[in-house]
Amino acid sequence: MDVKVAESAGFCFGVRRGVNLVYEQTDTPGKIYTYGPIIHNEEVVSDLEKKGVRVVERLEELDTLPKGRMIIRSHGVSRQIEETMREKGFEILDATCPFVKKIHRIVSEYSKDGYHIVIIGNANHPEVEGIRGWCDPKDTTIIETVEDAENFSLYEKRKVCVVSQTTFNNNKFEKLVEIIQKKGYYIDICILNTICNATFERQSEARKLAKESQAMIVIGGKHSSNTQKLFEICKEECNNTYYIQTLEDLDTTGFGGLEHVGITAGASTPNNIIEEVQKYVRNEL
Repeated sequence: MDVKVAESAGFCFGVRRGVNLVYEQTDTPGKIYTYGPIIHNEEVVSDLEKKGVRVVERLEELDTLPKGRMIIRSHGVSRQIEETMREKGFEILDATCPFVKKIHRIVSEYSKDGYHIVIIGNANHPEVEGIRGWCDPKDTTIIETVEDAENFSLYEKRKVCVVSQTTFNNNKFEKLVEIIQKKGYYIDICILNTICNATFERQSEARKLAKESQAMIVIGGKHSSNTQKLFEICKEECNNTYYIQTLEDLDTTGFGGLEHVGITAGASTPNNIIEEVQKYVRNEL
């Protein structure tokens, strides 16, 4: 069996930077917190918890916690959340991905200049929630689906700035932008494709590999947005596509007689999990 692993599989720059920062802090004294899980990978989060890192899910928790270092994960947070953590006496270590930080600056500047902000992404994703918190939430629209784009309207002609969640599906972004542009009632519309290069390369490579494979394995956390996008892309090209978190989730019933299997993984998937899956498929099947 020929087993090919995508070169882009696994940690991206922003995730690696954030995870390394947390592990570095575990070697120093004092309380360590992350606002939300540092990445969408249960294996990594569990390991960090064993090393004393506590995950904080809500601002209300800060009132009862001993003061310490609060690490902002790669997804970033809103301006209000960051300011509140400082006001409550926590030392802030910012692991926000630089590509996400760039979007914060963009929407902040355009919002101040009177633009209505459109964020293309998942409204419930922490990155999108954070981006929205750097512009005027009341003058911001989040668009995820074709229906959202078709229903988008403004009460008067406005200047509009469109950005994207860094891990959004690039093809889908272009399709939604096309729908938005056709409405044509803007004073000015600024389209900024803020999908990061690592995401674009990962999705392009996954699509190509899925086309060449008889079965495709996509590895990543069940709450990982970028892994979900990879699964959607691979499923379009290879019907025999599997979404797993670890090797334990892999059902190999349909692998008999296959000659070409592809493997890719989301940006929050550690290399040891990828290697374990690759080794098993190559040596045991």
